[in-house]
Amino acid sequence: EIQIPLNNVGVTLIDYKSKKGVATSIGHAPAPALIDPVAGSILSITEALTNLVWAPLTHGLSGVSLSANWMWPAKNKGENARLYAAVEAVSNFAIELGINIPTGKDSLSMTQKYPDGETVYSPGTVIISSVGEVSDVSKTVEPVIQHIEGTHLLYIDLSQIDLSLGGSSFAQSLGQLGDHTPTIKDASYIKNVFGEIQGLIKEGKILAGHDISSGGIITCLAEMNFGNLTGGLDVNLSLIDEQDDVKALFSENPGLIIQVNQSDDIQKRLKSKGIDSHEIGWLINERHLLIQNGESSYKFDLDELRDTWFKTSYQFDSRQRDSDHATQRFKNYKAQPLLFKFPESFTGKFKDMGLDPNRTKSTGIKAAIIREKGINSDREMAYCLHLAGFDVKDVHMTDLMIGREDLKEVNMIVFTGGFSNSDVLGSAKGWAGVFKYNENARKALKDFYAREDTLSLGVCNGCQLMMHLGLIYPDLKEAHPKMQFNSSGKFECSFINVDIQKNNSVMLKSMEGAKLGIWLAHGEGRFQFDIPESDLGITAKYTYPAYPGNPNGSDFATAALESKDGRHLAIMPHLERSLYPWNWAHYPSDRDDEVSPWIEAFINARKWVEEKSRL
Repeated sequence: EIQIPLNNVGVTLIDYKSKKGVATSIGHAPAPALIDPVAGSILSITEALTNLVWAPLTHGLSGVSLSANWMWPAKNKGENARLYAAVEAVSNFAIELGINIPTGKDSLSMTQKYPDGETVYSPGTVIISSVGEVSDVSKTVEPVIQHIEGTHLLYIDLSQIDLSLGGSSFAQSLGQLGDHTPTIKDASYIKNVFGEIQGLIKEGKILAGHDISSGGIITCLAEMNFGNLTGGLDVNLSLIDEQDDVKALFSENPGLIIQVNQSDDIQKRLKSKGIDSHEIGWLINERHLLIQNGESSYKFDLDELRDTWFKTSYQFDSRQRDSDHATQRFKNYKAQPLLFKFPESFTGKFKDMGLDPNRTKSTGIKAAIIREKGINSDREMAYCLHLAGFDVKDVHMTDLMIGREDLKEVNMIVFTGGFSNSDVLGSAKGWAGVFKYNENARKALKDFYAREDTLSLGVCNGCQLMMHLGLIYPDLKEAHPKMQFNSSGKFECSFINVDIQKNNSVMLKSMEGAKLGIWLAHGEGRFQFDIPESDLGITAKYTYPAYPGNPNGSDFATAALESKDGRHLAIMPHLERSLYPWNWAHYPSDRDDEVSPWIEAFINARKWVEEKSRL
């Protein structure tokens, strides 16, 4: 519900029909490597794997490939020997794990000399990138506690050695490095745990999961509660058998925390595979993190911790833009949770909506994607239209300019997002110029809009184009709304809430009253009006009028405009990038939908064209 950067694994779909994808993660340990280059290499690989493990991999650990990027101040006293030991450790550990490292990069001149004679050495480290094929992206486990009665937290230690603070964030906060750093005792144990966690994920038995790394177990537990709105945890670390509270809370020995149902059964299953796990926590209703270790007990306010955790980002933000917007983001990031209200008739099932994702036959209902140099999202948009029942044509501006395409056989056109002409001319101005000053393109567009059986949609860059061309309110001419730079002065990319207003839009009429999640990514998305709101057809508004919920500072929190007859829609956020539940950054956990509510907009368009063709 709270959109902050918690996930350590990135997952990408590889097509529009399946749930297959690719997962990637990174791992690095510069401070431990200063103490022990061998341990630093082992920890870097381990962290990459404990970040990657939360995505269900098609081929398990054996299907993982690594990339090793070396950052080292070589050719300085002792550093070549340390580098050799670090490289050898990476090689040996990868071989023991049974995974390959087919590629990498060396940056071995990480030394800076200054005129006054001072020399600064970068800490020698290896940054490990991992990648693996994902069997089902929708089963990826997130580091956010699900407040489900009867669930518990299990702790799995991966290091199998005593806890230590060397190279930890805690040590660094005290200006210390330490003498002893964690490492991994047995590579085969890592393989075993990785495989069993993967099995549990594929069976849907892990509700939430996070790795123990920077900041130790207390940071891991706190972060697992930062993305949610309610509740907390009661944790007992006594079973870890570490009397030193500081070590118990802040050591960075690699480990995993998983939230599970049927805790006893999961523990027995892990034990039968030679894996030790300890039940350390359970859910509470209060917004606290309660921790007990032996005779010691601690109580932390989770929302207070989250602000402390976020403050570093705020401090960077306040130096990179005007401080007012940075302050607004810091104030509002936790006060604008994602809340959804789906259309009552929406079931989320292909069959109920008459959709065939495997359709190969033509329907005769034609739509066209209008492309210019530099635009994107055209394939996502084409698939949305195809899924809804359109036969989709690809029309480049060149086709219109030379007269190869005149749009006469098309009932719907879509101007998609991106950066037309690399955006060097600003917010689709160059794209609009082609329509204005090329006779063939201008005539094709004019004739299309003059017909009564046509629809159009402009998204992001396409929305800017429609504003420049005055296609929503042609009667306003020079007074037509235009798109301005975001009030924040920065490019904004986020997953946010929008409310569908009472409207007359062909595409969104049936979705009135819905509150949905949607992606956006733009630098010039601010709607600015010189006419009253009552004279506008505002189809969708950002749920939260304050920044960052209203990411561009649009007047009336406007996210989309419709023409007076409802046939033409200009929307800033990307509905085509929000097609499936697994495309959303957050989706209701109690739903089992095959597709998100945004498909309804495209279905409505297809049905309207069908009705017009019958008349």
